[in-house]
Amino acid sequence: MSKENPSILSHVSVGTNNFEQAILFYDAIMETLGASRVLQHPGAVAYGKLYPEFWVQTPIDHKAATLGNGTHFGFLAASKQQVQSFFLAAMAHGATSDGEPGSRAEYGTNYYGCFVRDPDGHKLEATYWSESQENTD
Repeated sequence: MSKENPSILSHVSVGTNNFEQAILFYDAIMETLGASRVLQHPGAVAYGKLYPEFWVQTPIDHKAATLGNGTHFGFLAASKQQVQSFFLAAMAHGATSDGEPGSRAEYGTNYYGCFVRDPDGHKLEATYWSESQENTD
């Protein structure tokens, strides 16, 4: 009997106005989460662990990439250290901080994460959810 995929999403995509800079950025941060390029086409790269889950691409209509107000993409981390590594790699590759790594009581006692903006301005989050009720920094 095959196990059902627990995800509700097939994939998401973000547009970029500087493809080369974007793939350097995403190569670095995806590596911290154990993900890598799994598929690529001219002007598009997909990242994942097994499947193409997160795409970075130049817009298909050849117009400028724009941001979605209220949109952000959250990535699962396997540990607090992965959240830290994600944040440091993002900052080293042109991100701006939108919330340094740490616990956030308003998100629950098991939450630890960070927020950054990629070089195009997309908001990204790396999240670790501990199994214990204690989640100190």
